[in-house]
Amino acid sequence: MSADLNSDFSMPASAHTEDMEWVLSPSSGVWRKRLELVGGAETGRVTSVVRYDPGASFPIHDHPGGEEILVLDGIFSDEHGDYPKGTFMLNPEGFRHAPFSREGCVLFVKLRQFAGNNRRHVNIPTQNMDWAAGPTPGVSMKELYNQADYPEHIYITRLDPDTVVPHHEHPTGREAFFLEGEAEDEFGRYKKGSWVRLPPGSSHGLVTKTGATLYVKANGLGDLASTDDF
Repeated sequence: MSADLNSDFSMPASAHTEDMEWVLSPSSGVWRKRLELVGGAETGRVTSVVRYDPGASFPIHDHPGGEEILVLDGIFSDEHGDYPKGTFMLNPEGFRHAPFSREGCVLFVKLRQFAGNNRRHVNIPTQNMDWAAGPTPGVSMKELYNQADYPEHIYITRLDPDTVVPHHEHPTGREAFFLEGEAEDEFGRYKKGSWVRLPPGSSHGLVTKTGATLYVKANGLGDLASTDDF
């Protein structure tokens, strides 16, 4: 059964996840807030914020189409290790694990969006990375994923207080999740926990008074993607 949500990539989409209710997943103690779903309710391409209660676990499973995780809070674990807040992971096709959390955690998760048998496995403690200068004044970046032969460019970007990002185009679209702070553009206002997806061919400018830190994914809209930064 299909339960599509924000599945039209030609339209802008957004959600303020801190204002949304948690919905129980098929696994006890694992909750989610779904932002994007294309296809089957438990088998489709999906983007979610996921919460593990203390002691919660998920049965061992494969990841067709790959999996991406950014740990937002707490410590996420599987049989391969423990991953504290700030850890970024890309688990490629063929990866198999049984995740759990001893003390509880909150994750930003993307499933079935990384097809390809030779993608590298990524596990980065982003909290230990240095910031690099971004494309415009007041903008810094931490590179997370950019692999030859695949379109996606994933990074964390930080906007200093009172930064104005000039109006610019996104030929292949853009997706962002706000980790800290607030900002606004022509499409709306965003705060911690806000998710926004801009379609290919869109353009905007971004302004922040408080400063903001964002996860950003470029070129990730499937067949609509090609190559193109916040």
